[in-house]
Amino acid sequence: MARENGESSDGSWKKHVDDIKNIFDFKEVLGTGAFSEVVMAREKATGKMVAIKCIPKKALKGKEMSIENEIAVLRKIKHENIVALEDIYESSNHLYLIMQLVSGGELFDRIVEKGFYTEMDASRLIRQVLDAVNYLHAMGIVHRDLKPENLLYFSPHDESKIMISDFGLSKMEGTGGVMATACGTPGYVAPEVLAQKPYSKAVDCWSIGVIAYILLCGYPPFYDENDSKLFEQILKADYEFDAPYWDDISDSAKDFISCLMEKDPEKRFTCDQALEHPWIAGGTALCKNIHESVSRQMRKNFAKSKWRQAFNATAVIRHMRRLQLGTSFNSSIHSTGMLSAQKNNLYALIILTLSFVLIYATTDRKPISYRAAGLSLSLSQTFM
Repeated sequence: MARENGESSDGSWKKHVDDIKNIFDFKEVLGTGAFSEVVMAREKATGKMVAIKCIPKKALKGKEMSIENEIAVLRKIKHENIVALEDIYESSNHLYLIMQLVSGGELFDRIVEKGFYTEMDASRLIRQVLDAVNYLHAMGIVHRDLKPENLLYFSPHDESKIMISDFGLSKMEGTGGVMATACGTPGYVAPEVLAQKPYSKAVDCWSIGVIAYILLCGYPPFYDENDSKLFEQILKADYEFDAPYWDDISDSAKDFISCLMEKDPEKRFTCDQALEHPWIAGGTALCKNIHESVSRQMRKNFAKSKWRQAFNATAVIRHMRRLQLGTSFNSSIHSTGMLSAQKNNLYALIILTLSFVLIYATTDRKPISYRAAGLSLSLSQTFM
């Protein structure tokens, strides 16, 4: 049984338990990730339903800092629009993260299922996301992987709130110097991340802009079958509000997106500024039904296989590797130490590539996916 005081004898935040099933009645498996399994369970003492992320300790070897970072982030967070970490248990063989159960499904799935959908609906969704991310930023936390797949509805009810999940790539400011780790998801990463420049909270604001763009037209602002051309578009912030898809969308909505998808992170809107924009706070979002056009484009553009997404993710790493090798070649000629560092960087990028493939290829087994637990363990944390 777990210790009564809620902490282990060594004063850590993990509760020791001999058999987790003495405390929870395991139900169905919600999903499996590269390093873990998530199970729906009922707490025997209270009858409360939760999601439990079960992580074998052998899978953590060499990645201890990854999970420690993820837990450190989640233990600080208490917000109505962010999936909560409720408890942590540890047995001799496993680590168990007890998460709030979120069962309303993913954002795009719900929009497609609707019969009526407007700019005002999109504005309300983005306002919730902005409020939650603003809270994270105020606590010194940068999510770094905001995307539609990480936005879940709390329940199946029509008026359900939206929840932010998946903190596997999150980072606390001040825990490792300037952030420069290559991470995120293709199509949602800010230009400064692709350019391998130091970056800040502004990367989350860019991602929110991309999400808002998709919510209003159903397709992404950047797309090309050629990876190099795709990255070139993002680096230049080269996007348009194409006719006829944007003809019925307000100028206020377009201005809001432009303020977030600003190439220069110093000029880009913060969450505070975005929350004060008229499209969010001033009632300029239109109430015209745009469901037919948006849902058609969502079905067309977001029904790709997870394996395709996996290899799109590796393309980002290839791009980073080319930058890495190109910028460090001259200096490495003069220093064997620099050459060794270059090799180490290359090895790190290769491992990160593999982690992207594993994560993308093993998710979304069913509508209530493992993301209901609000976490994903990523090898990329190793390189922070």
